Amino acid sequence: MDDKEEKAPRIKPIIEAADSLSLGISMVVAVLMGVGMGYLLRRWTDIGWLFWVGVAVGIAAAILNVYKAYSKQYKEYEELAKQPRYAVKKQLEKNRLDAEDDDMDYGEKSY
Repeated sequence: MDDKEEKAPRIKPIIEAADSLSLGISMVVAVLMGVGMGYLLRRWTDIGWLFWVGVAVGIAAAILNVYKAYSKQYKEYEELAKQPRYAVKKQLEKNRLDAEDDDMDYGEKSY
């Protein structure tokens, strides 16, 4: 029994949990790294606007992180939508069309 527990990857659940929580942290870290990079460039070159270049690079990296996370979640959503048990929209549409067909009266009208 201990052999099976040792063979199972212990770090995989930790990585999956960190991946879900890391979007906010990665945004903050990206901006802070950009600010730090800009600060160092300004100190090394004595050019003041290089600080703002670093800030812009940090913000761009944060936006890229959000885009990557969105793309990943959207792909997972598309995969779930293909599964029959999650195809609720198609089933509702089919039920609506069936109900409309049942309501139609094709017989003679008596006034």
